[in-house]
Amino acid sequence: MDVDEHAEELASALGVDKAEVRSDLENLLSYSVPIDEAKQSVRRKHGGDGGGGDATPTTKDVADVTPEDGNVTVTVRVLSVGQRSIQYQGEEQVIREGEFADETGTISYTAWEDFGFEPGDSITVGNAGVREWDGRPELNVGQSSTVAVETTPVETPYEVGGDSDLVDLRSGDRGRNVEVRVLESEERVIDGRDGETTIRSGVVADETGRLPFTDWKARSELREGHDFRFEDVYVREFRGVPQVNLSEFTTVTPLARDVEVDDEAPRMGIAEAVGSGGLFDVELVGNVLEVRDGSGLIERCPECGRVLQNGQCRSHGDVDGEDDMRVKAIVDDGTGTVTAVLDRDLTEELYGGTMEEAMTAARDAMDKEVVADEIRERIVGREYRVRGNLSVDDYGASVEASEFERASDDPGARATALLAEVRS
Repeated sequence: MDVDEHAEELASALGVDKAEVRSDLENLLSYSVPIDEAKQSVRRKHGGDGGGGDATPTTKDVADVTPEDGNVTVTVRVLSVGQRSIQYQGEEQVIREGEFADETGTISYTAWEDFGFEPGDSITVGNAGVREWDGRPELNVGQSSTVAVETTPVETPYEVGGDSDLVDLRSGDRGRNVEVRVLESEERVIDGRDGETTIRSGVVADETGRLPFTDWKARSELREGHDFRFEDVYVREFRGVPQVNLSEFTTVTPLARDVEVDDEAPRMGIAEAVGSGGLFDVELVGNVLEVRDGSGLIERCPECGRVLQNGQCRSHGDVDGEDDMRVKAIVDDGTGTVTAVLDRDLTEELYGGTMEEAMTAARDAMDKEVVADEIRERIVGREYRVRGNLSVDDYGASVEASEFERASDDPGARATALLAEVRS
């Protein structure tokens, strides 16, 4: 049933204008309010009794819940509980969010009221709405839901409490705890939902990797080289990679221990890295299969930085382009492929000359493609190590390279190790 059908049903039952009901519903849904909660709110506004859902909820295991389910009842163990403030109907509202689990799997939830459950509790949640969030089902626990404590613990193989390593964080995680060292930190002003907002952002690291962070409270103690435990952070995607977000509810505690940080990025197979959905600072090794069109000498739009096609910008039309260099190389390690995108500095290193020298060579040949052809001759068919930020979207996987150099390790030894791993 779509919004129009819900609006028609409500308007008929309440005897009010359908257009007004639809507008109210769309406004509530835009703030991620579950459809059943939104309908009850509209009923109350127009003098209805506000009670009841559309159907008796189905009792399900977590693994069987899908976005197509309207309402469900689940018996679960609470893995994590986080808090966050959102804008709802023009006002601040605190929501609770995290993960539930049973023996079949895990599922994220958003609770629109404080039902009092804590990590480790076993509960039955009745009449929970289901929506799709980041491509996965999520439970919405609201006024029409019930929460009952179970005296028999729900058995689950998943860890309770939300403690995580950075390498395991994924976009959509809520109520997580991490212990990190601050590597980069700066305070800046952005245009936020309430106008100009001061935030603190940078990079944090632990023994497993690095991630960007944003502290929406701009805590001054988050200085470079200091170690902290963050309790109750949430993770959102930013420029294709996970980002750790600290809210006003996040607890920041200095650590007595030093967090060990590896200067090297974690090395992964391409298929494993791509399967993660996005990584900050990862190392991949593979053979260059192709240097794609649009490599070598290029021009960018001075307004937005997009690469021009025949002097045209997609957004700004005919513009005077700014000269630049880049490489887009297809790298394959036998498990998958990724596009390595190299900036001007790395491209000049591969070319073996400056951009000015490359432009001179192109003018002499009366062909800009001679630069890309020279780069193809140097790198295609050879094995390279690429380090950078990996993003995955509808167009495939790409790495914004910070390092790109010939692989120095023995490919035969690596193949032997890979074969042994597969056999085991």
